[in-house]
Amino acid sequence: MTATENGTGTEAGTEAGTATGAGTRRAGRLVSGPGMLVVWLYGVMSVGAVSRSIYQIATDFDRAPLAYGLSAVAAVVYVFITYTLVRGGETARKAALACCVAELAGVLTVGTWTLVEPSAFPDATVWSDYGYGYVFIPVLLPLTGIWWLRRAREGARAVQAA
Repeated sequence: MTATENGTGTEAGTEAGTATGAGTRRAGRLVSGPGMLVVWLYGVMSVGAVSRSIYQIATDFDRAPLAYGLSAVAAVVYVFITYTLVRGGETARKAALACCVAELAGVLTVGTWTLVEPSAFPDATVWSDYGYGYVFIPVLLPLTGIWWLRRAREGARAVQAA
Protein backbone atom coordinates (compact mmCIF):
# COMPACT_ATOMS: atom_id res chain seq x y z
CA MET A 1 0.00 0.00 0.00
CA THR A 2 1.46 3.37 -0.97
CA ALA A 3 1.47 6.34 1.33
CA THR A 4 -1.18 8.03 -0.83
CA GLU A 5 -3.44 5.00 -0.46
CA ASN A 6 -3.08 4.87 3.30
CA GLY A 7 -3.61 8.61 3.67
CA THR A 8 -0.19 9.66 4.96
CA GLY A 9 0.32 11.77 1.89
CA THR A 10 3.96 11.18 0.92
CA GLU A 11 5.34 8.63 -1.48
CA ALA A 12 8.39 6.55 -0.62
CA GLY A 13 11.55 8.42 -1.49
CA THR A 14 10.13 11.95 -1.26
CA GLU A 15 10.86 14.42 1.45
CA ALA A 16 7.87 15.71 3.41
CA GLY A 17 8.90 19.30 2.71
CA THR A 18 9.34 19.02 -1.06
CA ALA A 19 6.81 20.24 -3.58
CA THR A 20 6.11 16.66 -4.63
CA GLY A 21 5.43 15.59 -1.04
CA ALA A 22 3.18 18.58 -0.36
CA GLY A 23 1.27 18.07 -3.61
CA THR A 24 0.79 14.39 -2.88
CA ARG A 25 -0.33 15.20 0.66
CA ARG A 26 -3.02 17.56 -0.72
CA ALA A 27 -4.10 15.00 -3.34
CA GLY A 28 -4.67 12.30 -0.69
CA ARG A 29 -6.89 14.56 1.43
CA LEU A 30 -10.61 14.32 0.84
CA VAL A 31 -11.51 16.68 3.67
CA SER A 32 -10.56 20.00 2.14
CA GLY A 33 -12.58 22.73 0.51
CA PRO A 34 -16.08 21.53 -0.41
CA GLY A 35 -15.10 18.08 0.87
CA MET A 36 -15.28 19.44 4.42
CA LEU A 37 -18.97 20.23 3.93
CA VAL A 38 -19.61 16.78 2.43
CA VAL A 39 -17.91 15.12 5.40
CA TRP A 40 -19.80 17.33 7.86
CA LEU A 41 -23.16 16.48 6.24
CA TYR A 42 -22.35 12.76 6.24
CA GLY A 43 -21.37 13.06 9.90
CA VAL A 44 -24.67 14.75 10.76
CA MET A 45 -26.61 12.13 8.79
CA SER A 46 -24.62 9.39 10.56
CA VAL A 47 -25.57 10.68 13.99
CA GLY A 48 -29.21 11.17 12.97
CA ALA A 49 -29.60 7.78 11.28
CA VAL A 50 -27.79 5.86 14.03
CA SER A 51 -29.85 7.56 16.76
CA ARG A 52 -33.09 7.06 14.89
CA SER A 53 -32.48 3.41 14.08
CA ILE A 54 -31.30 2.50 17.59
CA TYR A 55 -34.36 4.14 19.13
CA GLN A 56 -36.80 2.62 16.63
CA ILE A 57 -35.34 -0.88 16.86
CA ALA A 58 -35.20 -0.74 20.66
CA THR A 59 -38.75 0.55 21.14
CA ASP A 60 -41.00 -0.34 18.18
CA PHE A 61 -39.24 -2.92 15.99
CA ASP A 62 -42.35 -5.14 15.78
CA ARG A 63 -44.37 -2.27 14.30
CA ALA A 64 -42.24 -1.73 11.17
CA PRO A 65 -39.27 -4.11 10.99
CA LEU A 66 -38.56 -3.43 7.30
CA ALA A 67 -38.52 0.35 7.74
CA TYR A 68 -36.42 0.24 10.89
CA GLY A 69 -34.02 -2.30 9.41
CA LEU A 70 -33.54 -0.09 6.35
CA SER A 71 -32.88 2.89 8.62
CA ALA A 72 -30.15 0.84 10.31
CA VAL A 73 -28.64 0.01 6.90
CA ALA A 74 -28.67 3.73 6.03
CA ALA A 75 -26.90 4.45 9.32
CA VAL A 76 -24.13 1.94 8.55
CA VAL A 77 -23.71 3.40 5.06
CA TYR A 78 -23.44 6.95 6.41
CA VAL A 79 -20.92 5.98 9.09
CA PHE A 80 -18.77 4.06 6.59
CA ILE A 81 -18.74 6.91 4.08
CA THR A 82 -17.90 9.43 6.81
CA TYR A 83 -15.01 7.23 8.00
CA THR A 84 -13.57 6.73 4.50
CA LEU A 85 -13.79 10.44 3.67
CA VAL A 86 -11.99 11.38 6.88
CA ARG A 87 -9.37 8.65 6.38
CA GLY A 88 -8.46 9.90 2.91
CA GLY A 89 -6.19 8.29 0.35
CA GLU A 90 -6.94 6.59 -2.94
CA THR A 91 -8.23 3.31 -1.49
CA ALA A 92 -10.59 5.16 0.86
CA ARG A 93 -11.73 7.38 -2.02
CA LYS A 94 -12.60 4.33 -4.13
CA ALA A 95 -14.46 2.69 -1.22
CA ALA A 96 -16.38 5.89 -0.50
CA LEU A 97 -17.26 6.29 -4.19
CA ALA A 98 -18.59 2.73 -4.42
CA CYS A 99 -20.58 3.25 -1.22
CA CYS A 100 -22.03 6.56 -2.48
CA VAL A 101 -23.19 4.81 -5.66
CA ALA A 102 -24.75 2.02 -3.56
CA GLU A 103 -26.34 4.63 -1.28
CA LEU A 104 -27.87 6.44 -4.25
CA ALA A 105 -29.23 3.14 -5.58
CA GLY A 106 -30.71 2.42 -2.13
CA VAL A 107 -32.31 5.86 -1.84
CA LEU A 108 -33.84 5.56 -5.31
CA THR A 109 -35.04 2.00 -4.69
CA VAL A 110 -36.49 2.63 -1.23
CA GLY A 111 -37.88 6.02 -2.27
CA THR A 112 -39.71 4.48 -5.22
CA TRP A 113 -40.86 1.50 -3.14
CA THR A 114 -42.36 3.78 -0.47
CA LEU A 115 -44.32 5.64 -3.14
CA VAL A 116 -45.46 2.55 -5.07
CA GLU A 117 -46.32 0.39 -2.05
CA PRO A 118 -46.73 2.59 1.03
CA SER A 119 -48.43 -0.23 2.96
CA ALA A 120 -45.03 -2.00 3.17
CA PHE A 121 -43.79 0.90 5.31
CA PRO A 122 -46.05 1.63 8.29
CA ASP A 123 -43.37 4.08 9.42
CA ALA A 124 -40.84 6.09 7.42
CA THR A 125 -37.21 5.22 6.83
CA VAL A 126 -34.38 7.69 6.34
CA TRP A 127 -34.69 7.04 2.60
CA SER A 128 -38.54 7.10 2.39
CA ASP A 129 -39.93 9.33 -0.33
CA TYR A 130 -36.34 10.02 -1.45
CA GLY A 131 -35.50 11.55 1.91
CA TYR A 132 -38.49 13.88 2.16
CA GLY A 133 -38.37 13.80 5.97
CA TYR A 134 -34.73 14.94 5.79
CA VAL A 135 -35.29 17.76 3.27
CA PHE A 136 -34.15 15.44 0.43
CA ILE A 137 -30.60 15.38 1.79
CA PRO A 138 -30.48 11.56 1.43
CA VAL A 139 -30.90 11.83 -2.36
CA LEU A 140 -28.72 14.93 -2.81
CA LEU A 141 -25.85 13.85 -0.56
CA PRO A 142 -24.69 10.80 -2.55
CA LEU A 143 -24.83 12.86 -5.76
CA THR A 144 -22.68 15.51 -4.12
CA GLY A 145 -20.37 12.84 -2.69
CA ILE A 146 -19.94 11.20 -6.09
CA TRP A 147 -19.17 14.58 -7.65
CA TRP A 148 -16.61 15.42 -4.94
CA LEU A 149 -14.91 12.03 -5.04
CA ARG A 150 -14.60 12.13 -8.84
CA ARG A 151 -13.18 15.64 -8.59
CA ALA A 152 -10.70 14.49 -5.93
CA ARG A 153 -9.54 11.69 -8.27
CA GLU A 154 -8.98 14.19 -11.11
CA GLY A 155 -7.00 16.42 -8.73
CA ALA A 156 -4.84 13.49 -7.65
CA ARG A 157 -4.15 12.59 -11.28
CA ALA A 158 -3.14 16.17 -12.07
CA VAL A 159 -0.70 16.21 -9.14
CA GLN A 160 0.81 12.87 -10.20
CA ALA A 161 1.21 14.09 -13.79
CA ALA A 162 3.06 17.23 -12.66
